[in-house]
Amino acid sequence: MSKTVEFFFDLSSPWTYLAFHNIQDIIKQNDAQIIWRPFLVGGVFNAVNQSVYAGRADSKNPKMKFFLKSLNDWADWSGLPLNFPSKHHPLKSVYAMRCCCALEDDGNILHKFASACFKAYFENQHNIDDPDILISIAKSCAIDSDWLMNEIQSDAIKLKLRNNTQEAIDRGSFGSPSIFIGDDMYFGNDQLPLVNRAIKGKK
Repeated sequence: MSKTVEFFFDLSSPWTYLAFHNIQDIIKQNDAQIIWRPFLVGGVFNAVNQSVYAGRADSKNPKMKFFLKSLNDWADWSGLPLNFPSKHHPLKSVYAMRCCCALEDDGNILHKFASACFKAYFENQHNIDDPDILISIAKSCAIDSDWLMNEIQSDAIKLKLRNNTQEAIDRGSFGSPSIFIGDDMYFGNDQLPLVNRAIKGKK
């Protein structure tokens, strides 16, 4: 019986960019199922992890220097281009994540759109919370951009994003990506070996 993996993500997170890519081979190799769950990481930080903001405020913080080196090392290991940070960092991702919520019911389309958004932000340094950029990305994915822009203004999609975010918080999330296999949570790109182990049914 295949395992189901829930991948809570925010497009603004560089570690999520890496994990979104790296988890896909794990899923294929194990014949597992993945459910992409968009949420708003800023909402998670505000609720349970406000220390993130203090860390960002000091660019000379040794932890931040290590963060950037490790991030680039992981990107190189993953074979992914990384042009980060940009002038848009930290990114306000509300519109982008509402788009993802509007597409959540079709995992394949959501995956395609999210992949294009990650490329636009982390390779090309585009502001993916700019509606014009999102329209362009939607069109490149053969998504009706007029429909999508209407959806992200709807109360239903705003509520879905809030509910997804609250669900992640209630299940123990403190950042992106938060990866769940049943009740067990795994956080970040560097825990993917443990995700692989859990999918195989090992503890």
